[in-house]
Amino acid sequence: MHPAPPIQLPSVLPSPRSSSPASPSLRFPSSPPRYSPRRYHTPPSARRSQTQSNRSSSRSCSPCRTTRTHPVISGCPCDIEGQYLPSNTPPPPLEFRANDDYSPFINGSHFKIANFLFTKEQMSGGKVNKFMELWDEWNKTILPDGEGDVPFANKDDLHSTIDSITVGDTLWQSFSVIYEGDPPDGELPTWMQKKFDIWFRCPRSILHHQLGNADFAKDMDYSPKRVFTKDRKREYCDFMSGDWAWRQADELVKTLVDDAQGTTFCPVVLGSDKTTVSVATGSNEYYPVYISNGLVHNNARRARRNAVSVLAFLAIPKTDREHASSKLFRKFRRQVFHASLECILGSLKPYMTTPEIIRCADGHFRRVIYGLGPYIADYPEQVLLACVVQGWCPQCTARDDDLDNLDGQDRTTRRSHEHTSALLEAFNLKELWDGYGIVGDVVPFTVAFPRADIHEMLSPDLLHQVIKGTFKDHLVAWVEEYLELIHGKAGAAAILADIDRRIAAAPSFPGLRRFPEGRGFNQWTGDDSKALMKVYLPAISGHVPSQMVRALSAFMDFCYLVRRSVITEDTLLEIDEALTQFHQERTVFEEAGVRPDGFSLPRQHSLSHYRQLIQMFGAPNGLCSSITESKHIAAVKEPWRRSSRFEALGQMLVTNQRLDKLAALHVDLAKRDMLNAPVLPRNGQDNNTGNDDDDNPIAEGERIMGEVKLAKCSTRGVPRLMGDFADFIGVPQLPELTRRFLFDQFQGGDIDSMSVNLDDCPQAPTHVFQYPSAVAIYYAPSDLSGFGGMHRERIRAVPSWRKGPSQYDCAFLEKDPNLAGFRGLHVVRILCFFKFRLNKTQFPCALVTWFSPIDNEPCEDTGMWVVEPDLDRNGDRAMSVIHVDCILRGAHLIGVAGKAKLPRQLTYSDSLDAFKAFYVNKYVDHQSHEIAY
Repeated sequence: MHPAPPIQLPSVLPSPRSSSPASPSLRFPSSPPRYSPRRYHTPPSARRSQTQSNRSSSRSCSPCRTTRTHPVISGCPCDIEGQYLPSNTPPPPLEFRANDDYSPFINGSHFKIANFLFTKEQMSGGKVNKFMELWDEWNKTILPDGEGDVPFANKDDLHSTIDSITVGDTLWQSFSVIYEGDPPDGELPTWMQKKFDIWFRCPRSILHHQLGNADFAKDMDYSPKRVFTKDRKREYCDFMSGDWAWRQADELVKTLVDDAQGTTFCPVVLGSDKTTVSVATGSNEYYPVYISNGLVHNNARRARRNAVSVLAFLAIPKTDREHASSKLFRKFRRQVFHASLECILGSLKPYMTTPEIIRCADGHFRRVIYGLGPYIADYPEQVLLACVVQGWCPQCTARDDDLDNLDGQDRTTRRSHEHTSALLEAFNLKELWDGYGIVGDVVPFTVAFPRADIHEMLSPDLLHQVIKGTFKDHLVAWVEEYLELIHGKAGAAAILADIDRRIAAAPSFPGLRRFPEGRGFNQWTGDDSKALMKVYLPAISGHVPSQMVRALSAFMDFCYLVRRSVITEDTLLEIDEALTQFHQERTVFEEAGVRPDGFSLPRQHSLSHYRQLIQMFGAPNGLCSSITESKHIAAVKEPWRRSSRFEALGQMLVTNQRLDKLAALHVDLAKRDMLNAPVLPRNGQDNNTGNDDDDNPIAEGERIMGEVKLAKCSTRGVPRLMGDFADFIGVPQLPELTRRFLFDQFQGGDIDSMSVNLDDCPQAPTHVFQYPSAVAIYYAPSDLSGFGGMHRERIRAVPSWRKGPSQYDCAFLEKDPNLAGFRGLHVVRILCFFKFRLNKTQFPCALVTWFSPIDNEPCEDTGMWVVEPDLDRNGDRAMSVIHVDCILRGAHLIGVAGKAKLPRQLTYSDSLDAFKAFYVNKYVDHQSHEIAY
């Protein structure tokens, strides 16, 4: 039941304190030990809550913050006539509907079956028919009279019932565009003779459903706000906490004058991105446009709920190869795009200057006025939206051949409609194209709407600019090019193979995607890039120059900082520092010949705009294109797979409409307490079934102080007597360690249990129960979490997890919450979880080995702390017993390999035993980066 024995590496691993290959010296625990054993004179749960509160308040969304809302555009509730209500007036009652009215369904079970078949299982029509036949056959076999109704006669009955749902009903409409310019001489190109159809739904109706969705009652801001920490520094989180919404409110005050007081400003968030669904005979492209609102919190928009809706499917004009690159055709495609968006959004335009009364998620009516807000798009889409030339920045006037000659600072002129109009009057189209990167013969759709400027509406795009762009497409590729330049193809292949082995040997961790063969695969997704970022830096350290490692470390710090859900003014300073260091260190690629022409790259240049975009729009992870890409799955790819594949778009539109109706009816029934349990989980994932061994990282519920609990069921077939159990796990000193643990709990004070006579320690318990794992629940809003920002993580300590290899995970322990970052933490490895009862008190415990930092500072190159195992005087890893409440959360260690090549037989399950030193991986998730940075 031990962890696997150490694997001997072919060469001694270097000490991170120097470049020499010397092994780290053996160190023995002093007396008293360098770590302070956790003692509980107060109940462990109370102590746990206190320490977790201290650390989370210093790092995350502080409970001591204050919020100031806009004094005029304040989102005051009103009645249906628009008259404002006194404070604390309850919302008016919902429209009358009997408690047994599930129409068009018979009852709640009838609705749940329809929702299960159509939404959850996405059952095909043929399978629905067969399922109902089997149900009818079952009724005839079981029921006494042989008769019984089935929920639906067949697929047509199911679909017609869903179609008759009235809530959430927003019908699809269409219009067509054709070329109306002067025809060229000779034969007309095919695209000039075609009619291109655009399908859309009324954006105003969609926003009514979103704003009135009771599921968002606690997740909306009805007024622009400014959030301050306890030391009076700004905090940027949800969209309405940014400066853009506040400035728009100030503009509305000037525009509306008498009608401004109490009005609700609703920013309209848009996003678009072409996507492809592939079949054996080719591929089909679709161009969906999505719509959301800026009032809903970022966590709701990220959670794949109905805060983001399909607005339209744009036309994709195509022609033959002969005319595909013609200027006339390319101009027509741009005009179709902008004209379509202007037409689709037309129903909102009257209410951008005159408020309308809408019932909101909390049940109150409000006077709402719209405005075009951020547009979520990747770089090619941003270029199209801003009407600029490919290779230029759509937000500033930096030249395409000198984008980043800025020393990390943005000193160029910001683009705007006014600036472009002035240039149009002064220069011809060619001069605009060559000198300013402006496509002068196409007008952005935003010109037609009040208070809208596309250049300031473009949101930061973490997925394509940072993760897939700068990291995967640039830095990872440049490292490989550097290795080929220095070592040749054969030498580079050998080094890359070792890098792959290092990546594959990274120990397991909840949510960490495994790369069994390293990074050598062709089809990359955004999730692949995010997973590689977590383990890539230790893998290349030692194979590339230190400056190259520092460049990637600085960039990854920038990436993790801008991806936080809560960004303070201090975080902005850290972002500036990381970006400046990245710009300084990346010159190594230029000097090595990988980038001889410099770094005039639009996606890397966009990083210089992030500080201002964060101040404008709040945390970028609420406006990332990963949100629209994830929506592609439900709105495009899954409906396409359910279609007949022939003229599929019409079928996809119907499927989307039915899904929206079912979701809207579910919300309507739930807010009336007409469902016994939620059918659709709030986060869009399957409900937690209560299975203690699941690995769902979502912890639902409001924010609470963190806690760690043992698994619900103890391990079967394990001896219960303490002595037999100690022999069973191969740790005969366990009774002694447990007695010293009890001394710390009851009598310790300032006395170290290791310095007292064993006879002075309490007797060990006679019976113990082993547990395979523990679950840590803690506040981590930047990671995948529930609506309260709570994340769930399993820490394992078993010789075989789910019939796989052994897993003895590492964890952080609280050392001193007043010390910043890793200095306030311990790292241990869990060898065993167990529990015993003594004097009517339960003691959930863990047997651990300890790690200590090698140096007083993190590694200069990687920015990560380096630790090595604590050894006892026999040269074995020092063990002790701790209370489970000491555990803060899981930790991830990656071996320091230096220049040594890993043996091929080394596996991830052996990694924690094979190395002499380890990086404390602050990149394994966002919360680790916050607490170990």
